[in-house]
Formats: sequence, C-alpha cells, structure tokens
Amino acid sequence: MKSNIGTTDRIIRLLAGLAIAAIGIYYHSWWGILAILPLFTAAIRWCPAYLPFGISTKCKSDDSGCNCYNEKKEEKV
Repeated sequence: MKSNIGTTDRIIRLLAGLAIAAIGIYYHSWWGILAILPLFTAAIRWCPAYLPFGISTKCKSDDSGCNCYNEKKEEKV
C-alpha cells in the first residue's frame, strides 16, 4: 500500500478528526465516532477514496516528506 497523503493533508485530517471527536464528546453524541475515519487515514497516510480518482497529495520527488518547494527554490539559485 503506497502512501498518497502528504504532510499538509495529514495535518488537516488530524485536526478535523480531533475537532469531530471533541464535538461528539461535548454534545454526548455518537456522531463523534466518525472522527475515526480522518484520524485513521492520517495515521496510515493512505486514503482509499483517492484511488479511483488517482489523487495523491504527497510530493512525488521525495518519499520521506514533501519539500518540493525547497528543491525548486534551490534549483533557481
């Protein structure tokens, strides 16, 4: 399973998952259980919903992390 979630996407998913869980706990609602989905996909860095569309928010030039902006900036100098 190849990762298809980049750093920014992962952070957004973590924050959204935590917010959904907090709202569910605050309102004593079972809807907070939906926080599992964004938290799980952020943890494993893979989103099955991206597969049919061929979407990947991960930088293709670096497998350890996304620093494409820095690489392009260094090339110009």
